[in-house]
Amino acid sequence: MKEIINGLSVFLEGNSKNKSIIFLHGFPYDHTMWKAQINELSEKYFCVTYDIRGLGESPVDDGQYTMESFVDDLEIIIDQLKLHNPILCGLSMGGYISLRALERMEEKFSAVILCDTRADADGNEGKLKRAAAIKRINTEGLAPFAKDFITNCFGDDYKKNHKDEFEKRIAKSSGFNPVGVKGSLLAMLGRNDTTEYLSKIKIPALVICGEFDALTPPEVMKPLAEKINGAEFVVIKNSGHMSPIENPKEVNKAIMKFLEKIKKK
Repeated sequence: MKEIINGLSVFLEGNSKNKSIIFLHGFPYDHTMWKAQINELSEKYFCVTYDIRGLGESPVDDGQYTMESFVDDLEIIIDQLKLHNPILCGLSMGGYISLRALERMEEKFSAVILCDTRADADGNEGKLKRAAAIKRINTEGLAPFAKDFITNCFGDDYKKNHKDEFEKRIAKSSGFNPVGVKGSLLAMLGRNDTTEYLSKIKIPALVICGEFDALTPPEVMKPLAEKINGAEFVVIKNSGHMSPIENPKEVNKAIMKFLEKIKKK
């Protein structure tokens, strides 16, 4: 079921009386990246996904986004749906939003799942890359940037054995409004560093990373997990940065195991 909340396209699956999970997608994707997880979890959980402002079916507005405004959108969705201590699950940019949300209002959540993401803010090199991406979109259009960026997100195994689906991902993101995509780049460029908060997280945490993730590799994500008290760290085989798409079976297995464990507490 689709609802419009604060202008955003929000998608609901499962029984609203069940424990809720909010899924936050990565850049430059939309809510459909979580399809395999929703299919697996919606029988026992109330699954909430949405297109982050400027991407997918959500409005672009002025394109002047910040990580704070993304967290504001998340908070409004939680309040509008009257979700009680939902589980938060974010990948990459969705992970940035999740970590800042915890820093601002951890009491609203009961657990967190961080997929292929990082807590540190962009350094000078990272900021220059974001700026160069915006310049490239301005001069060449969105499609060339989307193709190169998404190609770097996926591991070789997926690109070889799921070529049609991979090409569809590129085509879909290439069709987004360039203003929204650039707005997301600006929000990520300007985000704050949440590393110091990791040790203060009190809710259960699962950290997932693709074995061949070129953007946030295991050697980056393992230290992140180690900073969170009691966090579990799982490496997903034969996958790159988009592990929930590339190896959904293993990601679902890790998530289900984690959810069953925290349910017993």
